[in-house]
Amino acid sequence: MQKRWVGLGVAVGFFLAFVILLGWKIIVPHFGGASQTLDSQAVVKEIRSLSELISVKYTVQKVVGFEEKKIPFGTEKILLIVQAEVLAGIDLSRLSPKDVEILRDRRIKITLPPPKIVHVVIDDKETKVWDRQVTWWTPWVPYNPDLERQARLAAKDSIEKAALEMGILGQAKRNAEVTIRSLLETLGVQAITTEGT
Repeated sequence: MQKRWVGLGVAVGFFLAFVILLGWKIIVPHFGGASQTLDSQAVVKEIRSLSELISVKYTVQKVVGFEEKKIPFGTEKILLIVQAEVLAGIDLSRLSPKDVEILRDRRIKITLPPPKIVHVVIDDKETKVWDRQVTWWTPWVPYNPDLERQARLAAKDSIEKAALEMGILGQAKRNAEVTIRSLLETLGVQAITTEGT
């Protein structure tokens, strides 16, 4: 009876070893094993799975003035309180195998594309006309119905500039690096990131 239990234990042991080995090969197909060689193309594929990495969003509110000169004389002015969301990130589709350098001890050096502003989206609900007027000596000049739209377009440049001054690109870079390092650490790789041009 004891030999029978020993034989059964050995069989179960072999079965568990087989299951663990099979699971390891399924879970870590690219470079999870310590003895496997790191492949820069596999690393790029994993990082590209993040697509265009939008890593930070700023909400910016700004007062923007816009002026239109009338013909033959006079002006129309509009003052807007503009609120917008500014999204910044890194275009990971630009990453290629030459941007990945395999180092020793399962470490890699990745040269990331520089961060950029991806979108500036004006929040229409929170954007309001604060003031609007024509020069006092030309009260007969009609308001331009398209002036508010033009002012909103001009406000995008001002909002983007404000976000840059607030350091949005630096924050986008730091957030992207943390995300990429976390992704690769799950695969047993330590990443060192630098910024390209």
